[in-house]
Amino acid sequence: MEPTRKLSPQFFFLAVGSLATLIATVSAFLNLIFSILDKVFPDVLSASYQYGYVSYSFDSMRSSLAILIIVFPVFLLLNKFWQKSIRNGVSVWDEVIRKWVIYLILFLASVTVIVDLVTLVRYFVSGEITIRFILKVLAVLSTASIVLWYYFGRLGILNSKRWDKLVLVKSIVLVLAVIVWGFYVMGGPGSQRNLRLDQRRIEDLQSIQWQVISFWQQKEKLPVSLDELKNPISNYMVPQDPEFQKGKAYEYRKIADKTFELCATFTLPMPKGWVENSKTGFGGIEPMRDASISSVPYGSAMADSWDHQAGRACFERTIDPELYPPYPKPAKG
Repeated sequence: MEPTRKLSPQFFFLAVGSLATLIATVSAFLNLIFSILDKVFPDVLSASYQYGYVSYSFDSMRSSLAILIIVFPVFLLLNKFWQKSIRNGVSVWDEVIRKWVIYLILFLASVTVIVDLVTLVRYFVSGEITIRFILKVLAVLSTASIVLWYYFGRLGILNSKRWDKLVLVKSIVLVLAVIVWGFYVMGGPGSQRNLRLDQRRIEDLQSIQWQVISFWQQKEKLPVSLDELKNPISNYMVPQDPEFQKGKAYEYRKIADKTFELCATFTLPMPKGWVENSKTGFGGIEPMRDASISSVPYGSAMADSWDHQAGRACFERTIDPELYPPYPKPAKG
């Protein structure tokens, strides 16, 4: 039967949808691998040793995981329907669209390989070859090769009907493996929540600490209990543990005239390790820190001073009058 010249909207949107979801999947896949490698093989030239939970260090990984979990199955479904419609016969215009989409995919994959090789040579001559970087290059080359092999087969350039299914199966296994690896490195949703709960406790203890110091500067004595810090005029309320319904509470104890102790019960030990300053694939600008998540200046002595293990932890503080002198008394009369 001679193919018609009618353009099929269904075929067009299946082709465009397959292209868009493929690009999103490949981008998220490589970004997830890069983020994992940044964690597993940190480079001391682009990282700093830090204490505590840093939200932005997991943002890229979380976004990539979300895209892969949702978009990759959508790509498989759209691609299946697209290939099925091709086997059922397409019009002249549909065939044109099919070839344009496939050649565009091949073009983008080829450009990726070329840019990847140029980047490899650039970093090689600058002496910055590391295991992590080599693994990133291999990941890009492998991913581009799989895409090239599969879509060359779709054009009939390679007689690879048998290999097409194998490539799809390998792609599914590879994506699932990287997703599992990502959760292993980052931790599951429960672990992430526990880390953020512990970080909230550090922020609350910091707030209480500075209120105690301010109290001493104004009155030259430490409060007997946390209730003395409540001030309806300044609208300051003593923070509560985020899991106060489970019986957890912040503790305060006056030890001496200028020494006090703050305690809290933590779920996990405070994380420590190298955190990348650059969040792009091979280098880039330092991202902004999420101030809503953390106010602890990581990598500093203050962050170190809040180091803790899982369970109840106490932090003893002694006020230095030279660093925090009492406020001047108002003149009488």
